[in-house]
Amino acid sequence: MAYLFELILFLTPFLAYGLWRRLNPNTEPSTILLVLAGCGIVLMVAGGYWYGLTRSMPRDAAYVPAHLEGERIEPGHAERRR
Repeated sequence: MAYLFELILFLTPFLAYGLWRRLNPNTEPSTILLVLAGCGIVLMVAGGYWYGLTRSMPRDAAYVPAHLEGERIEPGHAERRR
């Protein structure tokens, strides 16, 4: 059921655009709308790139998965390779 909801959320903008084009066949999107959409795409890509750079592990690190130490769960983390 969750996949159906995600699919509906994904398809809604495309359906709305198709409906708008069907109801207004002779009009085009305004220039400001296209510029704002382009700015949004650039900001999204830049934000994803920045997030990837700030959250990545160093090259000389190895990932240690979460494990039990006694009765305490040690969360996953990066350690320098030996």
